Amino acid sequence: MSESKTITIPLRDAYRAPLKKRSKVAVRIIREFIKRHLKVDNVKISPELNEEIWSSGIKRPPRRISVRVNIIEEEGVKVAEVKSLEKGKEET
Repeated sequence: MSESKTITIPLRDAYRAPLKKRSKVAVRIIREFIKRHLKVDNVKISPELNEEIWSSGIKRPPRRISVRVNIIEEEGVKVAEVKSLEKGKEET
């Protein structure tokens, strides 16, 4: 059983954090958002998505980000694999 969804996650709350912690907070916000909205137990963030968040450094993560989420079940545990959704390019 594999389910796939495209979601836009707002990261504006990361800008409430101190300058030197914003990208770290953005990653945490993504994990919490996916857990809350998709009811999964574990969230795996792809290296490409991590690089996109950190592309402008620790001080300036993006304000919002579009991601593709694949929900799979491993040994009775729901796991969400989160990948970056590049602008203008849809995966099939």
